[in-house]
Amino acid sequence: MAKEVIFTGLRANNDLHIGNYFGALLAIVDISNHHASDFEIDLMVADLHSFTTPIDHSKLQSQIMENLKVFVAAGLPLDHPNIRVFRQSYIPAHSELAWILDCFTGMGQISRMTEFKDKSKKVGQNKVNVGLFNYPVLMASDVLLYDVLYVPVGDDQTQHLEFMRDIAEHMNRKFKQRLFVVPKPVTEQHKFFKKDQGLRIRDLLDPTKKMSKSGENGNGVIFLTDTPEAAAAKIQRATTDSIGSINFDFEKQPGVANLLQILALLSGKPQSEVNSQWEGKDSYGELKSVVAEAIKSFLTDFQAKLATVDETKLMQKLEADELAINKAANKTLLKVQKAVGLRPA
Repeated sequence: MAKEVIFTGLRANNDLHIGNYFGALLAIVDISNHHASDFEIDLMVADLHSFTTPIDHSKLQSQIMENLKVFVAAGLPLDHPNIRVFRQSYIPAHSELAWILDCFTGMGQISRMTEFKDKSKKVGQNKVNVGLFNYPVLMASDVLLYDVLYVPVGDDQTQHLEFMRDIAEHMNRKFKQRLFVVPKPVTEQHKFFKKDQGLRIRDLLDPTKKMSKSGENGNGVIFLTDTPEAAAAKIQRATTDSIGSINFDFEKQPGVANLLQILALLSGKPQSEVNSQWEGKDSYGELKSVVAEAIKSFLTDFQAKLATVDETKLMQKLEADELAINKAANKTLLKVQKAVGLRPA
């Protein structure tokens, strides 16, 4: 009997930062290490999705490999037979299924997606490309091709998960057969992964916002490619407040609370333990110095691991897994093609 499938995506482009590392990347590594014996785990490099916002296309190939190496350096067990890694664009079935699902999706369904509405407000609707609007349909195709039950999603992706459940159920009903396995609902996803969906490392200069690669100048973001010294300097310049007392309170003291959160993540200690060591003290400078040393130590160790990743072996893993993934994807696609009349039944 085939194993149940956990599916997740890896960022294809842009520099990864510690918010990505602790908020998403480590969760994927943890899932892989704890569930690979009982589940098949499919990790997709979402290179087609990278075009929904402007990128430097000349750097995409190098960024794909560099970000895959980051996952390996973080502990992703690529040698496990139940873990499959593949590039989205190397599996043509994703694009064809997306087109088929497009034709059974209402404009109103996609127009209600809050992530699209939020992003289109920022840049103006005339500047938003169709890919960003249509992103949930391709995301649904990514997942539905592989009989996936579990998809770890953050709060900003829950609408997309519900959409893929809706379109799967709609297609199954319309064609009176089980074309797709329907992923578990959001509540069951969160229960299964047992992860805090609310982890958000804040921007160091504007701690009211989450750390993001889209920051205006990058001074509030610690990238995994920053030198340890540059990262430490960013910590020393972090925004705090004038209260003069250290407390873990994201409402009243977001900058101080952010530093405490980063320190807990870097040290691997429970947040409560770190808080008990610092709450009530009045030296923001001392706290910054300790966090700065912790980030220097973390990046020195991590970048040393990154330098040892064998890119040749990584490429061999990709190519071998993509052969197997194409067979699985084409099997599902053929079933759909037959149902909609594109192939003889």
